[in-house]
Amino acid sequence: MRNTIVRCHAAGWATGSAVCLGCTLWALVSLVAFAQAPSPNTGLRILVVRSAADADRMLQRLKHGEDFASLAREKSIDASASDGGSLGRIDPATLRRELRDALQGVKPGQLSGIVQIPSGFAILKVVDDSEPSDKKALSLQEMLPLAGGGSVKYSPNVAGAPEADAAFQAYPKKPGWEQDLRAICEARRQSLARTVERLDRLLDGPGRVGSPDPSQMRYVVGELQAYQGNMGETISRWEKTYKGLLADQPDAALPMEEALGVAYLHKSEMENGAYTSPGDRCIFPPRQSQAYPKTADSETAIRYFLKYLQKKPDDLEVKWLLNLAYMTLGKYPASVPAGDLIPPSVFVSKESVGHFSDVAKAAGLDLVSMAGGLIVDDFDNDGLLDIITSSYNMCEHVHFFHNNGDGTFTDRSAQAGLLDELGGLNMIQADYNNDGCMDFLVLRGGWQLPMRMSLVRNNCNGTFTDVTREAGLSQPVATQTAAWADIDNDGNLDLFVGNERGTAHLFRNKGDGTFEDISHSAGVDASTFTKAVVTADIDNDGYPDFYISNLNGNNLLYHNNGNRTFTEIGAKAGVQQPWTSFAAWFFDFDNDGLPDLFVTSYYMSVDEVMRSYLGMPHNAETLKLYKNLGNGNFRDVTKEVGLDRVFMPMGANFGDMDNDGFLDIYMGMGNPSYASMTPYVLLRNKEGKSFVDVTEASGTGDLHKGHGVAFADLDNDGDEDILTVTGGAVPGDAHAFRLYENPGNGNHWLSLHLVGVKSNRSAIGARIKVDVIVDGKTQRSIYRTVGSGGSFGASPLQQHIGLGESVEKVNIEIWWPASKSRQTFSNVSIDQFLEIKEFAKDYSKLEKRSFRLGGLNRQAAAEVHP
Repeated sequence: MRNTIVRCHAAGWATGSAVCLGCTLWALVSLVAFAQAPSPNTGLRILVVRSAADADRMLQRLKHGEDFASLAREKSIDASASDGGSLGRIDPATLRRELRDALQGVKPGQLSGIVQIPSGFAILKVVDDSEPSDKKALSLQEMLPLAGGGSVKYSPNVAGAPEADAAFQAYPKKPGWEQDLRAICEARRQSLARTVERLDRLLDGPGRVGSPDPSQMRYVVGELQAYQGNMGETISRWEKTYKGLLADQPDAALPMEEALGVAYLHKSEMENGAYTSPGDRCIFPPRQSQAYPKTADSETAIRYFLKYLQKKPDDLEVKWLLNLAYMTLGKYPASVPAGDLIPPSVFVSKESVGHFSDVAKAAGLDLVSMAGGLIVDDFDNDGLLDIITSSYNMCEHVHFFHNNGDGTFTDRSAQAGLLDELGGLNMIQADYNNDGCMDFLVLRGGWQLPMRMSLVRNNCNGTFTDVTREAGLSQPVATQTAAWADIDNDGNLDLFVGNERGTAHLFRNKGDGTFEDISHSAGVDASTFTKAVVTADIDNDGYPDFYISNLNGNNLLYHNNGNRTFTEIGAKAGVQQPWTSFAAWFFDFDNDGLPDLFVTSYYMSVDEVMRSYLGMPHNAETLKLYKNLGNGNFRDVTKEVGLDRVFMPMGANFGDMDNDGFLDIYMGMGNPSYASMTPYVLLRNKEGKSFVDVTEASGTGDLHKGHGVAFADLDNDGDEDILTVTGGAVPGDAHAFRLYENPGNGNHWLSLHLVGVKSNRSAIGARIKVDVIVDGKTQRSIYRTVGSGGSFGASPLQQHIGLGESVEKVNIEIWWPASKSRQTFSNVSIDQFLEIKEFAKDYSKLEKRSFRLGGLNRQAAAEVHP
């Protein structure tokens, strides 16, 4: 087998054998008759320059007949310049996503458009077969600018997500398929089934000229079986590949040892119910040793990991996986070989915050799902917080869980009319039409292809109606992120929608139930791989601004000019990093009255996460916390508050878990690979000066994939519980929903439900100041802005405000965006629920009864499982 460079999911690169523990997409696509992309081993040239203006000049010169190779030698800054930009004959699937997308439909002899990559701005040419090239293969150093990743060690692809996505994208679809949710579901099902069938047919039949190596096909089929969670099928194919490599190329067998170890460990977890009935078995570090009933697969995983570590003893990722495998045997840390042990002391919390218990199943939230969105809010105006979830599974409907007011929830998806709302990686809520009933928006196409969103209107009678087309929002977008904000203070909520495959969209709410796209005239129609859209009034000028996180490139900060136009000021404000970003939000972490900015980096690397835990030098960017300086600029305070760490956060949100008045952070981790298992992280905000990891103390360190996250006082007891849609991007990684009940503390609180009159009814963008009064004097001020929190998962719009321990009464001040009016209320009693309407002279006290989450179901469960 020849050596090659292979793609590891979205951004990572590694050298390896042609078995490719990355994504052997070329083998998959070449075998499926409906492939549309350029064929494998396409001849390519590239020209890279530093600016977009230079790239435009180069493109014009090429269109006027200049020789590509000559111009590349003269102008290109890429390592291939000396070879006339030649990349040789390579598989386009191994290129960065932007370059692959740019090559769609480009025929031999033709040019791509201009593509921004980390090293500059690129133009590609598909080389005609007759064009000579002495370039045989790219070195790793030459490929890195086209692949990204640098020295970061990425986790192997063990789950089949890229292969399944490639099959879905190549599958022939009927015109208008992206508007038909049932058609999207069927395309996913059929593309997967057909691809597996065709690959199996080729494996069973006689070989043919041009067919990939059977070992490659076996590996791809194994990936597609892993995608579905059929780990036995995966292992049987990969064992054959491994044995063949041991006989022919022992060195090339090393990556297979890690892959097989991961496959056996995942099989062990599935067969022992760790995904469907996880309990505390998936919480790291374990509070007590718990051995799986069936241990054979975990034992086999350990044997493979130990074989691997004999050859690569310093591999942190495989060491970590070995530790987790011993945990499933109930033998962590005692039986882990001393040289491979990652000790539990590394994860011990320095502070105690009480233990959060998962009560989801007892509360009736018995949902096992893939990655998805989460909204917690009152959707039927009964004063109780309901739950809505969505799923990356294109065939699963949105779930509506009604709060019964006794500690339990009932799935009313059918009664609510939501069975036809399929798929959706994320959701956000707002009363977009100001009728007093909470609506929501389902976002689709993230990591995949452009698809329709769903604007779901609340009919105020317990049912919902999809009004996307009537509202003018049916344009397909590849997205998982959007934000509601009233950009012009006309009382109607507008909508900013991010995009991963094209320009962003800003939709102005016309106030009649419809929206118009003003992206271009507003100056926000940039093309980025957008992973988060978040909003705040960064300079308190009365108009909301937007921050856009980008998976691949500089992040953007759009300042609102007050006239439905925006100016991008990311560089000036100093908030463009990290280069590879994901979750983001604005929050006032230090209670100085200015919205600060939190944005995470996202590298699909267990190695980097372990380096961060162990205090070793890291190669990836850390997450970022930017302090708002009040003059339109921000200062990076990441190191001084103790956040200069590397994680893999996807789902993330903030809330006040201990009612001290300072906002804390909870992040769910992962990437599609089954090798990616690192704990969720709960970070306590210490008086706006630093953050401390309290994951171990709280018992919230689930090892499995984290997506929608929300903080909410579900049981009206005065503290915020934590909810998560836990589950990965493939069916074989579906997981039980988590609801962590807050153990409570002695601190006081206040809950404010704001109702706009001239401002939008949801009060999004309204600013709250609460002065804490002790001995008749103001001790400190606490600031909040109405919104649903982070960029993946949505907390209630009603604001839960922790007040701390020593407090007698509070003064409240509300600033309303449309009317620019202020309300003040003095000497307000604490520990109560209040409703405040814009312009009202007084507030209303809401009577709410507290209850125990899980109710009688929880007691019964305790009696059965003492």
